[in-house]
Amino acid sequence: MLVDNKVEGDSRVQKIARSAAEAGWDVTLLGRSPHEAESRWQLGAAEVRLLPMPNPLDRRRHEFRRSWLRWPLAYRPGGIAEHRAQWVRAWQADLTVRAALLEQRARAGDLDPARVRRVRRGLRLRSAAARLLGRWVWLRTKMMNRVRSGRKFRNPWDRAYTLFWQAVRGDRAWRRLEPGLWDYELAYGPEIDRLRPDLIHAHDFRMLGVGARAKIRAAAQGRRVALVWDAHEFLPGIKPWRDHARWLPAHRAHEREYAPYADAVVTVSADLAELLRREHRLPEPPAVLLNAPAVEHRPADDAAPPDIRAECGIGADVPLLVYGGAAAPQRGLDTLVDALPRLPGVHVALVVNPALRYVEQLAARAAALGAADRLHVLPYVPHWQVVPFLAGADVGVIPIHRWPNHEIALITKFFEYSHARLPLVVSDVRTMAATVRATGQGEVFRAGDVDDFVRAVTAVLADPARHRAAYDRPGLLAGWTWQAQAQVLERVYRRLLPDAGQPAKPDPSTPGAPTPQPSTPGAPTPDLPTTQGAIR
Repeated sequence: MLVDNKVEGDSRVQKIARSAAEAGWDVTLLGRSPHEAESRWQLGAAEVRLLPMPNPLDRRRHEFRRSWLRWPLAYRPGGIAEHRAQWVRAWQADLTVRAALLEQRARAGDLDPARVRRVRRGLRLRSAAARLLGRWVWLRTKMMNRVRSGRKFRNPWDRAYTLFWQAVRGDRAWRRLEPGLWDYELAYGPEIDRLRPDLIHAHDFRMLGVGARAKIRAAAQGRRVALVWDAHEFLPGIKPWRDHARWLPAHRAHEREYAPYADAVVTVSADLAELLRREHRLPEPPAVLLNAPAVEHRPADDAAPPDIRAECGIGADVPLLVYGGAAAPQRGLDTLVDALPRLPGVHVALVVNPALRYVEQLAARAAALGAADRLHVLPYVPHWQVVPFLAGADVGVIPIHRWPNHEIALITKFFEYSHARLPLVVSDVRTMAATVRATGQGEVFRAGDVDDFVRAVTAVLADPARHRAAYDRPGLLAGWTWQAQAQVLERVYRRLLPDAGQPAKPDPSTPGAPTPQPSTPGAPTPDLPTTQGAIR
């Protein structure tokens, strides 16, 4: 299995790797190390290996040049700015120590007062010079950073550059537009070849090309490798994290070039499956693999999950809204914070990465609104603890904005909230809103509308029992279990490798072993929308 991140925090990847290993497959999950060294650990019976990935091709050529006309004082790239800044800090540290020694000797009477005054003046002059040099280094460094970040790749020249290479090279144009994709190949490719896999499960669009090229090399050696492409989201519907004219065309071209090499495609919703089928002219719709919670993956020796109310420092009678997952502006968390002054007594728990700048901005916003004591930022818990952790709240909130990929699937937290039996307040993105209206498990509000959000939260808090009762509906949660999804995955693998030996069935008494499902795996309730999926 291949993924372009460090595995931690990616519950879908973790669950798939662990379930495949539990089903008897020999699984090695290759991810990207955040450091220069490789690291390894076990995920159930699956081995996780994080590979170091230098990314020099991800830097554009202008980042290695100086801009003599616009920023003539900028340092040249290559580390000189960091060296000069460190040298100034070292000089200042030395002057501090020399001043301390002078004062020590003056108190001891080792120097005459006139000499002490002369040395003090000299140290003050040197300290002033060091401060001036520090400001000079800061100015030149700032100019260098302006050179690095000044190109946004969205001007007419860059659009023309993109169109030129698309016309000349077609889908192979990504090699010129986004050469950083080769960095993944150079880090992962040799290790895949060494492992000689029978099947490659490539997660998302970057790893598709890595897996396809490994399949091509294996075929040249006379080995057949089956390639499964796991499309987590619809690439044309992504808001690129790099705001320039090249990123999206390049990645779409890369995906189009290698999609034909996939022997099977799995994805997160029926709507997305149909979009992928049309986009890449697939012979059949991809299999749908929901990112449902996997509480059965909890280790036997795992401690009890923390109590969310204790973490917030509030009692059982305090209304508590919870949001758990990725934190970004398009997730709509500003709506949640802006509503706090109009929801007196209501507390909000954000189970997110606390170190993100966006999260810090949300906390500052809550403080400015006089609601800092009612906003609680909590760190992530292991994915098998998420459901019992969230269950202590009163309402699960999904205020996500209306982006194409947000419209077509039920995201991870939807399933987590549902298994925690929380009433929901969700924005009016298409699939999620339709599901909530059909089940009665919560209220829908207009995305980004604080007034309507307050209305929906007030309605749910007024009668939470009515919304919780929706979970008593027979079969509602049965198809939203990870055990059901693991069976879908196993059928895909077995279809591609029918001659693989049948593994022994896991012992039901073994911690983490799948348990039999009373209902048809993944079967939707007849009158519910079938466009169910999972993206973070």
